[in-house]
Amino acid sequence: MPEAPKDQTHQEGCSVAENNKRKLEFIEDVTRNADEVQKRVLAEILSRNADVEYLKRHGLTGQVDRHTFKKIMPVVTYEDILPDINRIANGDMSPILCSRPISEFLTSSGTSGGERKMMPTIEEELGRRSLLYSLLMPVMSQFVPGLDKGKGMYFLFIKCETKTPGGLLARPVLTSYYKSSHFKDRPFDPYTNYTSPNETILCPDSYQSMYSQMLCGLCQNKEVLRVGAVFASGFIRAIRFLEKHWTLLCHDIRTGTLNSLITDPSVRDAVSRILKPEPKLADFVESECSKESWQGIITRLWPNTKYIDVIVTGTMSQYIPTLDYYSNGLPLVCTMYASSECYFGVNLNPLRKPSDVAYTLIPTMAYFEFLPVYRNNSITHSIAIPRSLNEKEQQELVDLVDVKLGQEYELVVTTYAGLYRYRVGDVLRVAGFKNNAPQFNFVCRKNVVLSIDTDKTDEVQLQNAVKNAVSHLMPFDARLTEYTSYADTTTIPGHYVLYWELIQSGTIPIPPSVFEDCCLTIEESLDTVYRQNRVFEAIGPLEIKIVEAGTFDKLMDYAISLGASINQYKTPRCVKFAPIVELLNSRVVSSFFSPKCPKWTTPGLKQWNNVMD
Repeated sequence: MPEAPKDQTHQEGCSVAENNKRKLEFIEDVTRNADEVQKRVLAEILSRNADVEYLKRHGLTGQVDRHTFKKIMPVVTYEDILPDINRIANGDMSPILCSRPISEFLTSSGTSGGERKMMPTIEEELGRRSLLYSLLMPVMSQFVPGLDKGKGMYFLFIKCETKTPGGLLARPVLTSYYKSSHFKDRPFDPYTNYTSPNETILCPDSYQSMYSQMLCGLCQNKEVLRVGAVFASGFIRAIRFLEKHWTLLCHDIRTGTLNSLITDPSVRDAVSRILKPEPKLADFVESECSKESWQGIITRLWPNTKYIDVIVTGTMSQYIPTLDYYSNGLPLVCTMYASSECYFGVNLNPLRKPSDVAYTLIPTMAYFEFLPVYRNNSITHSIAIPRSLNEKEQQELVDLVDVKLGQEYELVVTTYAGLYRYRVGDVLRVAGFKNNAPQFNFVCRKNVVLSIDTDKTDEVQLQNAVKNAVSHLMPFDARLTEYTSYADTTTIPGHYVLYWELIQSGTIPIPPSVFEDCCLTIEESLDTVYRQNRVFEAIGPLEIKIVEAGTFDKLMDYAISLGASINQYKTPRCVKFAPIVELLNSRVVSSFFSPKCPKWTTPGLKQWNNVMD
């Protein structure tokens, strides 16, 4: 049976090439023997947890085979296990979900599904996460050689953790990883050689962390071979930070002294080991940043950069034009697929264009099942997933190796840390296979984004509609930098509201009629149920509200103040929380409505006309 490489870094005396070969052989082994590995993983999980309360409650009494497991154990959502989560959080140390002690809770980003969820984890899961990280660069090096000869400039951040009433830490998964010995005390590895010292990443003050990481990245600009962050939005936030603060950064580079606003002693000490007076570098950065256009700024300041490593799948795809603008079209690489519940898989073809990104699930990470989901193409085009499953639907789940090419599924996981047949909420589409292991496109979160009446608009529909609409802005050298939406039911009838933040390079004002055309294009791009509701006045005209520059930075700051993680933050594609709506509305500079109803044709109208004729 294939086993994982014994550690996460280069073994002593093991060359980069040998290490890469060992990791790639592991991927070959586990994907070739995917079903056997999955069978073993489930048996391991069930045998070690045979005496936990949750399994006994549902009637599983030591059986470890798949058939019995699937017959007895229900498919569940977070709400189903929340009472058990609360017991653990409140200090119940009995084996409720897992025989191993729950070491901490991993909190969700707070923008997926609208609430912060707490996922139990155990100490050994850090090893699994480290394993997945260790596979990324051996894969990448097949496509981009020489990455071990330089550094990565990654903007990574932590969130200060909180404690549950029972004393367990609750924090984002990346904070947990960055604060662990697996990251902090990692032996030297050319693939985890970053421009940012650990102290700058581990600084809890987001401004000091960003400033010091950017400064260190500029000081080592010739050594940088790859740049990135977790999400595309986070990397763009870093570039905007540079736009605002390059004069201060240049002063520090010129004088070799760190700005007094950086007060964290460990950060100051770490940066001082890198920062020295470099007037020529300061002149260079100043010259580039003071130019009117920031097109290609990444390759101008970091000229040896080979690619940008960020997540640009799902709704993050809206940032692709902005990244292309700042980088002069560098490859955009999505390396891995993970969540707070579990780390799932890797992208084995990382130079594919973002729309074709497919992740290969690594069979050793957890036991995977897949719930088929369907789009009603003739009516709504939306994803139909029941909130709770009846017995027949529970039997429809298929194993990893039994998924069908082109079919969409909701991911269901059973983990070593105590989740059993848990619905993650991600919708995936089978794009192909690596040996016997499927490769998946990430489609969307299952949640509907907007709904006023019988309409149900999901993230994919909304993103495509916005993408179609922004083409009207191109003649005016304007770009949409960020957006969100709101189902406004305070009007009669209710209507969709989109908040847009723009950057305009051109000098010609954008006429109101152009924004009205954008409204109409969005409506024309939505499904037939929405358009029917518009025609029959069940939904009012769509509205676009233009907000001040920096509004979405304010939105992120507000989310962070409520406990969201800067590292995991994703702009919500729909807002409902009243204070956030108030914040957005307070920064509106203009608003525009769709000038007329979108086109909608009664199903069968042509046939009836033919009969009437």
